Amino acid sequence: MTVANVLLSGIVGSTAYGLAHAGSDVDRLGMFAAPTEALHGLHGPKESHVTTHPDSTLHEAAKWCRLALSCNPTAMELAWLPDELYEVRTPLGDELIGVRTSFLSAKRVRDAYLGYATQQFRRLENRDHTAGDTHRRTAKHARHLKRLCHQGLELYTTGRLTLRVENPQEYREFGERVAADASVARPLLAYYEKAFDETRTVLPDRPDEAPVEAWLHRVRAHFYAPVEA
Repeated sequence: MTVANVLLSGIVGSTAYGLAHAGSDVDRLGMFAAPTEALHGLHGPKESHVTTHPDSTLHEAAKWCRLALSCNPTAMELAWLPDELYEVRTPLGDELIGVRTSFLSAKRVRDAYLGYATQQFRRLENRDHTAGDTHRRTAKHARHLKRLCHQGLELYTTGRLTLRVENPQEYREFGERVAADASVARPLLAYYEKAFDETRTVLPDRPDEAPVEAWLHRVRAHFYAPVEA
């Protein structure tokens, strides 16, 4: 997939979490800027480009900002990657990393991370165990349930997001236990729901949109080239 004006991209997913194994896919996430002139016509540019084999997603800058302002856990990873996992990092991409905390707000972090984890749990409970390869997929989703809970609470309490988990084996063992019995995940989810309720957050009630808006204006100015009549 060739997309112009990529501002920031890198390797996300299991590789970034430290949970990848020999057969794991390598997931890539990035952001690009549409030519500013293309935003002014009747038909706007495509906002996302997605491919499989290899797995890659590129969001247009404004769409990525909207996702990040909702504290979407997948989108957020792009602004918090370890340096070595970035494959494209432009000056405008660095500017975005510099204002990444502006996207955060308490309720949206809680709703997004705990909400996604709860959705994962519901899927685990309702999974058709007659389907093929269920054990492997259930274990994977359980690992990500635990990761979402841990990362969400860290973000909620510290304003920082650490993608690489501290003890990968702990997550793998949890995944195996849940694959054998989905109800094993229930106490973990209850623990984190209580922790969110009882822990003081450092995050504001609302995101600080002004730096985000200013950054997006700089992107539009940088990629503006008037079309000749």
